[in-house]
Amino acid sequence: MADVSSPALNPQEANLRDWLFDQAERHGHAVVTVPADAEGAQYAFSVGAWRRFGVAEAVVIGLPPEMAEVLIRMYVTRASQGERFVPGKLYHDFFEGVPITFERVFKGFYPEFFGSAFLLYGKGDFAAVQLIIPTTDGHWPWNPNAPEGFADWQLVLTESGHPESWTPGHNGP
Repeated sequence: MADVSSPALNPQEANLRDWLFDQAERHGHAVVTVPADAEGAQYAFSVGAWRRFGVAEAVVIGLPPEMAEVLIRMYVTRASQGERFVPGKLYHDFFEGVPITFERVFKGFYPEFFGSAFLLYGKGDFAAVQLIIPTTDGHWPWNPNAPEGFADWQLVLTESGHPESWTPGHNGP
């Protein structure tokens, strides 16, 4: 039987992979930011938390890169210390006056929203959660009173595009 090997990485991919490994070794994870484009809002995600600590990688959509990085770093630090985050539960202690909640990410979104993580995880064998933030008025993306376009700006990365781990207004925000 012939050996199966993955395609060779180009120099840019190899450098990125080396950087991701280095960040994961030094800090427990790397944070990758992706600017907004014609397809959607900017987003940021962690790479290495699953490998280093066994905690789900995280993605945040629509926040300014600096805020997204702070949020992801706080999540990874707390999760790596044993705190578990329940999808649909509100957490008020990440940003003052702004609750956040979590949802599991549908694996079909992994290539689009965790692309460079595949440099560490090959086939995408890792868990991932989305950290979801309401508007400053407290409207979540699925709320009918949310500003027009907010649900497109902060996509919910489930198969249905709506919360699936809880029922909004019943056992979640």
